This record gives sequence, structure tokens and C-alpha cells, in this order.
Amino acid sequence: MNEFLAAAKDRREKLVVWRRDFHRHPELGYAEERTAGIVAAHLEQLGYRVRTGVGRTGVVGVLEGARPGPVVMVRFDMDALPITEETGAEYASTIPGRMHACGHDGHVAMGMGLAELLALYQDRMSGTVKLIFQPAEEGGNGAEAMIRDGALEDPRPDVFLAAHIWTDRPLGSVDITPGPVMAAAERWTCTVHGQGGHGALPHQTVDPIVAAAYMVTALQTVVSRNVSPLETAVVTVGAIHGGDAFNVIPAQVEMTGTIRTYEPSAREVVLRRVREVMEGVAAACGARAELEITPLTPAVINDYAVTSVVRRAAEAVLGPERVTSGERTMGSEDAAFFMRQVPGCYFFIGAANPAKGLGAPHHNPRFDFDEEAMEVGLAILAQAVAFYLL
Repeated sequence: MNEFLAAAKDRREKLVVWRRDFHRHPELGYAEERTAGIVAAHLEQLGYRVRTGVGRTGVVGVLEGARPGPVVMVRFDMDALPITEETGAEYASTIPGRMHACGHDGHVAMGMGLAELLALYQDRMSGTVKLIFQPAEEGGNGAEAMIRDGALEDPRPDVFLAAHIWTDRPLGSVDITPGPVMAAAERWTCTVHGQGGHGALPHQTVDPIVAAAYMVTALQTVVSRNVSPLETAVVTVGAIHGGDAFNVIPAQVEMTGTIRTYEPSAREVVLRRVREVMEGVAAACGARAELEITPLTPAVINDYAVTSVVRRAAEAVLGPERVTSGERTMGSEDAAFFMRQVPGCYFFIGAANPAKGLGAPHHNPRFDFDEEAMEVGLAILAQAVAFYLL
């Protein structure tokens, strides 16, 4: 058995205890005070140089090896989601309306295990380990907040690593894909301005509801008729609000949604065409569209050289037959902000086990995962760091 997998299995009980404790006490983005406190105390006890309050509630731990060498940074996200848990697990959330429904509790536990494991190799390391425990990944752009607070300095990392427990894949498998793996995300909001009036006298109005309906339909052509079939993109209308009475045509309608792309060239086309379509269709209906597009995160793009090292680590831990390539999602991840500045690899750890009833999708009230996945993730991360520093 691979030495790091054996070491991870030896820490199985610790990983489970840590993970279940975090699961019982979920904290939302920028409120991870308890979680961050536990992490910081653990790192300090192991001899890491620790900085807290980075990006409000983030923690940075630095462990310098016996000899100079590269700096390898590994990131773990800490925040939960505003979801009421329905798993019925004995370790279910004790806080109504909050739940670890994306596996971040497992990520933090893996990070604590990695910190403990790597500390045993400090005297043999040529280089430095930098562990990042990040707040507010779930839409709060905690990565940007940590970068603004100097997370990428003292020391500057040469390599970035991150992993996600993934119930779209079976336990015991890992997917490591070079190039784009998670999409860039934008949020758009549009106010359709018309002229309100009596529902029985539509000829005296400019109906923004009709205009909005045409806009929703027309938006479906942005991807299908403007983006190459060999590329991909998503344009979604997530909410429409307009009107309060059955016999009144409102003066305006509010719409909001998201845009997801991988390639910068496709992003440019989609953003331009969304604006042209929405403004043009509204004008054709006699209305006016006021559109605001807000960038959220860039795409997560894996560096080919770093990804090659991580794949070699995964094959050493699991065997080549359990390591795949090709997993991509139109979901977004603010690890992309780190990866714009540091070459890195973000990979997926299979965690579904239908035999145990574990396979609900992420962000679902019944989400849970097979905790053995934490051993796999810990071992692969440790082996990847070892390839750089040992």
C-alpha cells in the first residue's frame, strides 16, 4: 500500500471525528469563527506559523522544511450553506437552516489531517508547505478577500493544489483533468421598463411582462446560435418578478440569472449577445431593458505541468485504473482567483456510495458522502506535496 494512503487510513478515526464535529456546527461564509479557531489551534500545536483573520475569517499555516525549495500551497474551504438538513444522520446539523451540503466539512478535516501528516516530514522537506483554510467559497469570493489580505505573500507559492469531495463520482475513483474544469460565472440583473395600466386596456400600455417573455425565449438562442458546438456555455434565467394584481399591467419587470463559460473567447461572445438580445427584444416591444452584468469568478483552469504531477500522485495512491480524466462542470469555484496567479491543479474525489444511500447531489438537503473519500483525498494531496518537496 502507498505510504501516504496507509498514513491516511491510520488517521481515519480522527478524520471522521473532525468532519462530524464540523458537520454538527456549520457556519456560513465569513462567520466561520468556531471552525477557524479549531483549525488555527491545531496548526499551532503542530508547529506551523499561523496567521488568522485573513480575509476576515481565513487561516494560513506555513511549515518550512529543513532545506530551501519550492512553496506548495494547498487550499481548503470552510463555509456551509443556508439549507435545512434532511439526512437524518446522527451527526446532522444542530443549527436549523444551516448545513454542510457541499463537503466543505470533509475538506477541513482533510486539511487538518494533511497538516498533521506533513509535520512528520518537516526535517526531510526541501521547501515550504502553505495551507490555506478559506472562508466564503459559496458565493462570497473568500479567495479574493484572502488575496487582498496577503494570503499569496510571505511566502509566495509556486504551486497551488485543491480538491473537492464529489458525489457525482463513485468512491475510490478520482478525476484529474488538465485545462478548464469549472466555469467562469457572471450574475446578471435586468429591469424591463414599460408603461403600466389597466389589464383590460393593454393598448394604452407597454407591457413589460410580454417583453420579458420574449426575452426569455430569445436568450435560448445565444448559446445555440452564437457559440461553437465544440465549446460550451450556459445562459440561465433564474427569477422573474413583475406585477401585483390580476387586472394591472405593471410598469416594470425584474429579471435575474447567470452566465457560465469556460473559454474567454466564448465568454466575450455570450456577454455581448446577451446584452444585444435583451436590449433589442425589449426595444422591439416598445420597452427598455436596463441590464447589469456582474463578474463573479473566472474559470478554473488546471495547469498542465502541475496536473501531471497530481495525476502521478493519484496513480501512486490508487493505481492508474482508478484515475480518470474529463470531469468538468459548469459550476464555478473561487479557487480560480488563486489559480490566476499561481499554476495549480483542482481535482475531484469520488465520494458516492449508493449501497449506503450516499449519492445525493451537492447543495441538496440530503447531501452526504462516504467518509472514506477523505482518506483518498488526504493521501493524494500528501503524495503530490511529497513529489515537490521530498
